[in-house]
Amino acid sequence: MRLLFALVLSLFVVPALAQDGSSRVLTLDAALGTARSNNPSLRSAVALSEAADARQDKARAGLLPSLVGTATYARTTSNFVPRPGQNPNVLQMVDQPPYSSKLYNSFNLGLTASIVVFDFGVIDRFRSSKEARRGFEERTRAAVLTADYAVRNAFFSARAQKSLIGVARETVANNQRHLEQTQAFVEVGTRPEIDLLQVRTDLANSRVTLLQNENAYAVARINLQLAMGVEAGADFEVADEHLGPVPKEDGSLDELLREAFETRPDMKALQRDLRVNQLLEGASSGGYAPNLTASSAITRGGIDLNELGTNWNVGLAANWPLFSGLGTRADMQEARANQRNNEAQIALLRQNVRLQVEQSRLGVLAALAVLEAAGEALGNAQGRLKLAEGRYEAGVGNAIELGDAQVALTQAESQSVGAEYSLSLARAQLLNALGRAQ
Repeated sequence: MRLLFALVLSLFVVPALAQDGSSRVLTLDAALGTARSNNPSLRSAVALSEAADARQDKARAGLLPSLVGTATYARTTSNFVPRPGQNPNVLQMVDQPPYSSKLYNSFNLGLTASIVVFDFGVIDRFRSSKEARRGFEERTRAAVLTADYAVRNAFFSARAQKSLIGVARETVANNQRHLEQTQAFVEVGTRPEIDLLQVRTDLANSRVTLLQNENAYAVARINLQLAMGVEAGADFEVADEHLGPVPKEDGSLDELLREAFETRPDMKALQRDLRVNQLLEGASSGGYAPNLTASSAITRGGIDLNELGTNWNVGLAANWPLFSGLGTRADMQEARANQRNNEAQIALLRQNVRLQVEQSRLGVLAALAVLEAAGEALGNAQGRLKLAEGRYEAGVGNAIELGDAQVALTQAESQSVGAEYSLSLARAQLLNALGRAQ
């Protein structure tokens, strides 16, 4: 089991930072791999699963043979001591030596083997421990999916902020070009000085926006590092990646729900919990039945190690708890109550899964439509700015018209970035809702 988790984690362990020219670029796959090997929540889930492995081994121990070796040595007197209930006539016939404080060696060596032949409770407890261990495996997979979603969310948020920096820089460059152009027009007297003040204001505002976006990008990279479970400085750039189409993202809701109900590890974990409590109820009812144990022992004893006497035995022992103070009944009632709780949790999770799948599916469809509309708006804004620049150069436009066109382009580019981020995030939500790793 430990080897299985080691292989699962090592499968995704890749270098988190790849060299790309003079800057280090973090890819989405590298971020996911780093999180799967460093995220504290995942390490905790793996540790809990390993603890469940140990509990299963402990439960199995009750079904396996046991072998106990004993060795005792004592220095003892050999005075005869009558026991209560012994026949007085017999005591009179025994030649009782006087009290002596002389000490003798006493050796006793033994080896005892035993095995449970039948115990209904032990068998079902072992089965329940197996189900519990499998439940922790599913919870570990659920923790991986949760960590993956957190990384994707943080990655695409940082990716969006990086794109907004590009938009802001382009806006600054355009406003700088407009400033130089307007300043030349003012100097030759073809434009009023107020146009120069307007363009300078636009340039200053665009520089402020650039600084804000750079700060937001730095914060987003820190959040990404937290999602990956890394404490080092965020001295990297995120790769220019988007999350591609999710298979069957445009499929029917019923088909997606069927997959989610069958695939989601948290759903499987709750079903395992239900089975655990069903088996525990059976194990508790075993308290009403007898159990049978077989044993065999061999002993060697005496006062001299060179002259030890040997004895051996085999036997069967049956135990039947006729009354246990209603403890067995209470254990069964607890197991039944836990089953009802498991059934309620499963029903609640099914409702949440339905909601998550439907919301994420609709989110993908809506994001695709928004992205298409944002692309059209961006094309229109680019055309508008080109016309405004032409009108301004021809002397029929003004600085306000030019500034408005630049603002419209910046907004359209920002909307396009937001639409791409929303689509990637919606697809990440759909992957998580379906229980898919990728």
